[in-house]
Formats: sequence, structure tokens, C-alpha cells
Amino acid sequence: MRDGTRVREQVAHSLTEVQDSVLVVVDVQQSFVDKLASEERVPVVNRIAWIVRIAVKLGVPIVVTAEDIDEVGPTVPAVADGFPDGTIQHDKMTFGLAGNPSILSAVEEHGRRTAVVVGFETDVCVMQSALGLLERGFRVVVLSDASASPGPCHEAGITRMRDAGVVLSTVKGTFYEWVRSLDFADEYLDPDTWTGPRPDGVYL
Repeated sequence: MRDGTRVREQVAHSLTEVQDSVLVVVDVQQSFVDKLASEERVPVVNRIAWIVRIAVKLGVPIVVTAEDIDEVGPTVPAVADGFPDGTIQHDKMTFGLAGNPSILSAVEEHGRRTAVVVGFETDVCVMQSALGLLERGFRVVVLSDASASPGPCHEAGITRMRDAGVVLSTVKGTFYEWVRSLDFADEYLDPDTWTGPRPDGVYL
């Protein structure tokens, strides 16, 4: 048992591999964005949109959820515009995505075991989705600066996930874990990745 625990801890604390990652974008919908303080909204959405574009460039598959689309609406255009053609926005009627078999299958079908999670809200759908994926054997990485909840709820969600064994990272940190080397970056990324505009908080 101790050996098994040690292996799980080593996996949890290892660097995030781009070839093993699937990016899970949870409920980036206008009604949730609008709950944030006005000065927080654009930076968070822009960081999510930026990591989506990086994932596409690096060949990381993307699974998208949106809660009760008929009532709440789809993913905000600033993020959705970066999705690859044919991306499905899965209509999520459970707070945790693992409670919806079709969405869980969409994550599992890629054969990758590291779920990098971003979106809304940190203490509800992001947290429940992260813990559900963790229970199903995924290594789960939540980007703390690309997830959000109003007021103290964000930090409460972060603490809950950290205590449960979710890996906490940032957009910048995960970008560099995916890229690893200048040679890899030169092969897969455009030069304007380094010189072009980036969202607040992403300092390459």
C-alpha cells in the first residue's frame, strides 16, 4: 500500500506532459463571468482563451462543457473562437462533468490521463469536475489563474482541490511544462507567441 501511495504521489508531482494532456474547458459562460468583479472578468477570460490557443497549436485535445446551454448560453465568443472546427460544446446538466457519461467518455476517448482543467466556477463545477476525474484515475491539474468564482469562493475551491490531491498550476507554468525546450517551441509555436500580446499575468 505504501509503495502504491508513493507511486501516485510521484505521478501527481511530476511535470505535466503535453502528449498526455487533455484540456477541459468548464462552463465559460457569460452569466458566470458576470458574477466576478468587473476588473477580474476580462483577464480571466483572456487567460483561458490564450491557453486554448496554445493547446490547439501543441495538439492538445480539448473537451468543452457548458451548463444547461438552452438556459445559460454557450461558451463566450472570446474563448469559443479559439476552438478547433467541429468542437462540441457538451451540454452539462450535472455540476461535475464525471456525472455525465457522455462528457466523461469524451475526456477518456483521447487516451490521455492528465486532465488540465480551466473555467467556472472554481468551488462548484471546476471543483466537482476535478474531483470526479481524480476519482476515475486521472492526474488532474487545475490552472488557478484560469478558473474563477466570485469573492472568497475561488480560494475556497482551490483549497478544497489541493487538499483532495489535485495539482494546482498556472497558465504560464503549464505552458512551460508543455513546451519544455526552446527547440520544441521553435518547432510548434509561432514567433509571435513570445512577442505578441498576452493576457495579464502571463509573462513569458
